[in-house]
Amino acid sequence: MQYVCLACFVAATAFHLYASLRQEKRKRNISKPFIILALLGFYALAAREVSLFIVLALALSWLGDVLLIPKGVKWFTAGGIAFMAGHVFFILGYLKDVDFTKIPLAVIILLAAVFIGAVTFLFSKLKPHLPKPLFYPMFLYLLINGAMNCFAIFRCISIGGFAGIITAVGAALFFISDSSLFFVRFDKNSPLKTHFVVMLTYSIGELLIILGLL
Repeated sequence: MQYVCLACFVAATAFHLYASLRQEKRKRNISKPFIILALLGFYALAAREVSLFIVLALALSWLGDVLLIPKGVKWFTAGGIAFMAGHVFFILGYLKDVDFTKIPLAVIILLAAVFIGAVTFLFSKLKPHLPKPLFYPMFLYLLINGAMNCFAIFRCISIGGFAGIITAVGAALFFISDSSLFFVRFDKNSPLKTHFVVMLTYSIGELLIILGLL
């Protein structure tokens, strides 16, 4: 049954990406909620031990997807809050596999510097295009996404092997997706004109995170 859910995830993602490429908003809106719903079903059925934290992370990602469908700052903010909470639950889900005794302090400092630097650089480009009330909340949001990435890398260092790597790669794609979304939504001069890149990196990122956890 888990493979039925995985097939539904692939089909919903493919349909949504096609609609995104063609900028067919109605089809995008119809298909979007099924992507993470199918992935959640796949995880719940495939996991030997289902983590409540990961279930909540996926459920909040699904809620964020739904809340981002309508246009407007209030809906965007609500969706962002859901995704931010989802990142926190991903971190909690990673923690059981993290052994900080295996992670040099220099690596922790370097990763923090890299993500803080990346977020600061991105927002220096976004600042002229963002509504002022959203600047700091969005900055904080992407920092938390960066923290989720750091813990995915900590997990990768702790456990080693392919499982750690693909979850870390998935987290990185999630960071790229969120960064791309901000430019698509707010920068009219951005070369990113559609949600195709946003949803491609997001869908693959979420799938890789889950496959690595499994």
